[in-house]
Amino acid sequence: MPSILVADSGSTKTDWCLLKKGKKPVRFSTQGINPYLQSKDYITEMLSNELPWDNKKQKADYLCYYGAGAANPEKQVFLHEILKDHFGIKKTEVQGDMMAAARALCGSEKGVVCILGTGSASCYYNGKIIKEQSPSLGYIAGDEGGGNYLGKRILQYYAYGTFDSELKMVFEMKFGDDIRKIVNTLYHQPNPNRYLASFVTMLKENRGHYMVENIIEDCLNDFFHTSILKHRNTWNLPLYFSGSVAFEFKDILESLCHQYELEIGNVIKSPMDGLIKYYKNQLN
Repeated sequence: MPSILVADSGSTKTDWCLLKKGKKPVRFSTQGINPYLQSKDYITEMLSNELPWDNKKQKADYLCYYGAGAANPEKQVFLHEILKDHFGIKKTEVQGDMMAAARALCGSEKGVVCILGTGSASCYYNGKIIKEQSPSLGYIAGDEGGGNYLGKRILQYYAYGTFDSELKMVFEMKFGDDIRKIVNTLYHQPNPNRYLASFVTMLKENRGHYMVENIIEDCLNDFFHTSILKHRNTWNLPLYFSGSVAFEFKDILESLCHQYELEIGNVIKSPMDGLIKYYKNQLN
């Protein structure tokens, strides 16, 4: 197979890489794609604006797309049609973002694989296929430990008057003090999960404050209780993490793993580097 186009899409950002045998990988990015929150027209227009594609000049023989919400068979068909029409690539594979993390982190080895980005998920990966994947309730009822879950906690702390005066001022300087406007954006504008996750910058920039540390640890601990600790293999295999939240708060994950006497493996921000290595082996 001479060339492969690989996509790794979260709800906030999509990383793309064109791999050709004997040539340096070409990487680019667009905004995230989520088939549960975006229409066909929205995704098609976004790709046309952010990733114009000339199949004659940028020819690829195979496209493998990994994305949030893409493990659902119905959504796989939905995305397959959009991608095939836009790129003109007949051989197209659509997989969930969990498979991207598993292949990038474990390759052909076994492990418990976790995603902590805008959303959250975990599974047991046996080196070939995903087993025991935790159910996803999405950003409204689930995503414990993910960016939108952390964002909800931040918003609650501000709106309910839990923040001290220092963090109250920090919040208002970054996001404003008009709760009605914030709620309107949350419930009436596109991509509410991304909007909630945008509040996480406040946590990143104020590490060391006891309330910030409590929010991070409490939310990540919720992920351990609702997801990680439910896997039978958690105590005899390494835990691998992928995603912006996992990468940013790696120290808290290490502390929680120590508390639960669990082994922690690699923690990466994005699966793309691992996926490039995975597919380079197929090009050789």
